[in-house]
Amino acid sequence: MNYLAHAYLSFNRPGILVGNMISDFVKGKKKYDYPAEIQQGIALHREIDRFTDAHFATKEAKEIFRPAYRLYAGALIDVVYDHFLALDENEFTDEGLKAFTINTYVLLDQFTDHFPEKFNTMYPYMKAHNWLHDYRYRQGIEKSLGGLVRRAKYLEESNTAYFLFNEHYDILKDLYQLFFPELKSMTVNFLKQFDN
Repeated sequence: MNYLAHAYLSFNRPGILVGNMISDFVKGKKKYDYPAEIQQGIALHREIDRFTDAHFATKEAKEIFRPAYRLYAGALIDVVYDHFLALDENEFTDEGLKAFTINTYVLLDQFTDHFPEKFNTMYPYMKAHNWLHDYRYRQGIEKSLGGLVRRAKYLEESNTAYFLFNEHYDILKDLYQLFFPELKSMTVNFLKQFDN
């Protein structure tokens, strides 16, 4: 899953949110440099990624992108899933999504001193351009796919990914709908271990 899902599946718990958002920028034992709740968010992020990658719907969705993007198919699916989450009427109205994204930035702003350098560099752009809300729009997905390709070592273009996203839109939506309720349920159960 990409940033919107990781933020949403933190359920407005500030430390969990921070860890969930920065996890990709925290390597190995560096996670122990953070307060306990942020460590829990890092652990949650990694469990979300593990569950997502292992799910049959994700494996099927990856096959749409794998011929053109090989190992990066999973990263592309993460962006695609955020689009369908942003549009998921079981989770958000448009106004609800706007309110959620604003609240997410308010919470994150309180923890900027805990951001790893690379996330700290990226975060102002995320906030200024409201990436979390822009996943709702196809043009936002086009931008996100382009950004992913720019950051990737071995990718050169995102036009094919955007074409495949549109070409297989209904199939990808159906796969998201099979997947996301199970991910949400897993996340709720995973977080219970930290409530004792």
